[in-house]
Amino acid sequence: MPKTIEVENLVFRYHLEEVLHSISFSLGSGEVVGLLGPNGAGKSTTIKILTGILPPGNGTVCIEGLPLPEQALEVKRKIGYVPETAGLYESLTAQEYLELIGRLHEIEEKVLKQKIVTLLEVLEVEKARFKRLATFSKGMRQKVLVAAALLHNPQILLLDEPLSGLDVRTSLIIKDLIQALSREGKTILYSSHVLDVVERVCGRVLIIHQGSLIADGSLDALREQTKGETLEDVFRQLTHTADTEPSISRALEAMKL
Repeated sequence: MPKTIEVENLVFRYHLEEVLHSISFSLGSGEVVGLLGPNGAGKSTTIKILTGILPPGNGTVCIEGLPLPEQALEVKRKIGYVPETAGLYESLTAQEYLELIGRLHEIEEKVLKQKIVTLLEVLEVEKARFKRLATFSKGMRQKVLVAAALLHNPQILLLDEPLSGLDVRTSLIIKDLIQALSREGKTILYSSHVLDVVERVCGRVLIIHQGSLIADGSLDALREQTKGETLEDVFRQLTHTADTEPSISRALEAMKL
């Protein structure tokens, strides 16, 4: 399987604090890989490094053989990125925003307009495409971000909580689309806290805990390793997540004071 993402001994620091500790992994064509970890584990930092937003500290990162940060501009042509939170140009309409993104990717105008119409129809936001983004709900903004990530038909998709704010129907469309893109040979890295979705769409899981990569394997292999029945069981054991019952009891008692 050709490798599209290769990360070796990646170390990253915010100021003097090391937040990624020599992590290594690779992803191949057609893989849908879940990226899991508690808040602050380093998931979003890892994805931002892969997009070229943040420069690697030590170690090497290559996207389709292109090293980062040296080839960051060329790498950005090959990836689609849905961030966890993103600032949009709120004075633009959805149509204008997607036209801007498409032109940055040098998509021919006639093709671009057709792509915009189709993607917004599929994501069920076409009726609002001439409205300003400032009027959009969180879910509608997320749909525009997904459309923007798909416009240039990237080989690699980096998705950071892509279902955030989406309605049930659109979430189903996105999950089915991810599986269809995988069959076409796209590489997809899917970061989320929603473990049941990761369990459904991902064939392999990476788990980052306190800046270190503590697990990398298929769901079946990780279940076998931990003797857990679900991905939630696997996650609890590998991250040493404590039993929540004592905390729930304390919260209930505090509410009754």
